[in-house]
Amino acid sequence: MLEEFHNKGYGFKTWQMVEKTFPKTKVWTTTTPYFEIRNIHFYVNKCGFKIVKLSNLSDKFNNIEEVEWFFDFEKIMNN
Repeated sequence: MLEEFHNKGYGFKTWQMVEKTFPKTKVWTTTTPYFEIRNIHFYVNKCGFKIVKLSNLSDKFNNIEEVEWFFDFEKIMNN
């Protein structure tokens, strides 16, 4: 990621546009690797998501040998 775009509010403004574009959405979900602290901060503290699960790729794909951990997020909208 290009450092000159960090901490400028572009991600949050983009997320606000996504929510406005799809106002009938009841629940948003996304996933990010557990080690991506910036992503976790963004989704939880900026966009209002909640962490609902810690999972790994072997949970989703039985043939994956390497364990890679992810946080699953959810945001329930008040439409």
